[in-house]
Amino acid sequence: MSRDVPIHSWFGSYYINSDKRWENGTLSLTRTTVHFVSNQSKESLANFRLSRIVEIKMESSSFIFSTLTVLEEGNVKHWFGSLKPNRVVVYNVLEHFWRERLLSPSSEARGAECQPSKGRELIHLVAGSQKTLEDTGRVLSHQGEQFNHMMQGLETIDSDLGVADKLLLELESPSWWPFGKLPWKCQQEAKAEDAARAAAKAGRGSGRTTVIVSIPAVVTQGGNSDLKPGCLLVLVSSLEARDTNCQLLHRFERNEVDEIRVHGPYEIAVRQRFIGKPDICYRFLSAKMPEAMSVLGMQYKKKVNFTSEYAAFKATPASSPCDTEGPSWNEETDLPLQLPAGELSQLQVHALHPTVSQAEAQELKQMLMQLKNLALEAETELERQDDVLDDLSSSTDRATMHIEKHTCRMKRLL
Repeated sequence: MSRDVPIHSWFGSYYINSDKRWENGTLSLTRTTVHFVSNQSKESLANFRLSRIVEIKMESSSFIFSTLTVLEEGNVKHWFGSLKPNRVVVYNVLEHFWRERLLSPSSEARGAECQPSKGRELIHLVAGSQKTLEDTGRVLSHQGEQFNHMMQGLETIDSDLGVADKLLLELESPSWWPFGKLPWKCQQEAKAEDAARAAAKAGRGSGRTTVIVSIPAVVTQGGNSDLKPGCLLVLVSSLEARDTNCQLLHRFERNEVDEIRVHGPYEIAVRQRFIGKPDICYRFLSAKMPEAMSVLGMQYKKKVNFTSEYAAFKATPASSPCDTEGPSWNEETDLPLQLPAGELSQLQVHALHPTVSQAEAQELKQMLMQLKNLALEAETELERQDDVLDDLSSSTDRATMHIEKHTCRMKRLL
């Protein structure tokens, strides 16, 4: 039996074909295998790799209804029944991980060479580019803060000009007019202010809907155990949960996310807290969650919390022990690691000295995802600063025009 920490477990029963009976136990899914352990004998009644699964179906038998069957290579069929909470949830999770062919990172690293490879050189280059982009992002952030201070100063000037305008109106109003402003001037000024606000809002936010990463996932809301297939979208300004038809289930704006709880390498929970009403929480279980975590860790680094379950995953080996029966199998290619003599082909000899290993390729992929996230955030910040510069220009022109107009009015009063 595999000692790997299970990604998910369910209570149920397994049909033992040799004894023609059902045995209660626990069905568990790990990184690379599916196994069923009896509650009484604590023995493993079924243990097979995800890569050897041929078909997963929901069926019914003559003995018990609502069963789940898994067909393994060699026409070996496994029957699971009485699954809690229900067989649909178990089917959705097993089918997702089987379809994505979850691979073990440690098995990929076994063939890595000690000497620096092309992959390591590429990783160093990408790391240098990432550091440069991070420095650029910090400079852009500082520049944005300076623009914000300038906008605050212009707003103060605009407020002072408004006070001066009111004082001049009182001085310019005829003695027989009991109010501060003439009614036709109020309407004209209100229309001008509305037009200025509409022009300032136009064209903003074009890059905030850019998708950084999209991964298939099994989604559930709150504490509900009804896991359904869907997808998780990580955008520049939000997180989105969608169903299989790409219909929006919920959108978490970036400033609305209060916590991202990491239950494991493949499971997270996103929560938005409220006062006086229930929180909104969605859980995502995905075989490609590490790709999303490389981006979420940068966007929401102060809001990401790791649970003890995640620590248990990190403390165990990434791959399951080799099966005692049959030849050893490579989890990446589903080919025997030990081949009969004389059957090494040119492709297999080349595989002994790869230019870029699978582990290096995965690391490069995650680093490139982080670079993409940094580049999109820099693009969004540049667009925001372009809008601020437009506002600064229009506000400066407006303030200059008001000052000149007030100067002329004061000269007439003198």
